[in-house]
Parts: sequence; C-alpha cells; structure tokens
Amino acid sequence: MRNDDRFDQTDARLLLALAAQPRATAVALAEETGLSRNTVQSRLLRLEQPGVLDTFEQRIPPRALGYPLTALVTMVVTQQRLDEVADALAGVPEVLQVHGISGQPDLFVHVVAEDADDLYRIAGQMLAIPGVERTNTALVMRELVSYRIRPLLEKRVLPPASR
Repeated sequence: MRNDDRFDQTDARLLLALAAQPRATAVALAEETGLSRNTVQSRLLRLEQPGVLDTFEQRIPPRALGYPLTALVTMVVTQQRLDEVADALAGVPEVLQVHGISGQPDLFVHVVAEDADDLYRIAGQMLAIPGVERTNTALVMRELVSYRIRPLLEKRVLPPASR
C-alpha cells in the first residue's frame, strides 16, 4: 500500500467490483471498473500483500460451524497483564475478536458458543486467565446490521450528490 495505508478512489472502485463478483478475473474487473488490465493486476497484487485486506475467514458464519450463540463480553483486567490476557484469549478458539477499549472496562471480546452450557464453560475459561478481574457477558439476540464496508467504499467512489 501507499505510505499512508489508505485506499484511494481507484482502490475503492476495484474493491466494490470485487465485492459484487469475488471470483472475477482481472479482465472482467477491468471492464467493470473502466481501468486497464495492468492497473487492475498491479492493484490486486498490492491488495493481496499481508496486512492489507482481511482474510477470507471473515466470510464464514460461525453458525455454519455449529456455533449459533454469540456473546459480547466486557472484561476488566490488571493493566500490567494486558498482553498476557490477550495472548491467553487468542488461545481460546471460540474467541473471535478482542478489542482494547478506552475507559472501564478494558476489553471487548466477541465470543461464539454451541449453546448456553458451552458459553458457561468458555466464560469460566476466560475468568480463570491470570489478570482477569471481572467480566460481564451479554447475549446477542439478533444481528441488526451485519459487518459491512460497502457504504464506506461507495462514499469514496461516489460524489456527495450521488449518494
């Protein structure tokens, strides 16, 4: 990516086309976006570098793997052990994502489980991590807005009057 690690309007157009047709060839993407095939190929190579685009695994719903229950866990931790806690959480397969947040609590943890008993087991596992002082668990009843990037890409591509 460029020095500022931001996508420009050309990147956004290409990513919108990829979102619509994830398996499109460079030629098809060039036709769709109005870019040259060489530009598309060079941009795709840059986007495929480690750390630029997220992995394909974000498209796999946990429900399809037998984890229909989603919970959001807030966690207060001993600050000196924050890195140890994060490493331990990364070792729990049902922990999908951990965010360090400002204020109290310290961490926001996205967890999936097979059922309530499985969630109880996972919560106990998290509480047993040295440095975890307390947790608060909320069940996700329903997802109202799925994770999305398309509106941000469109904002980059379309002029304000077109949106």
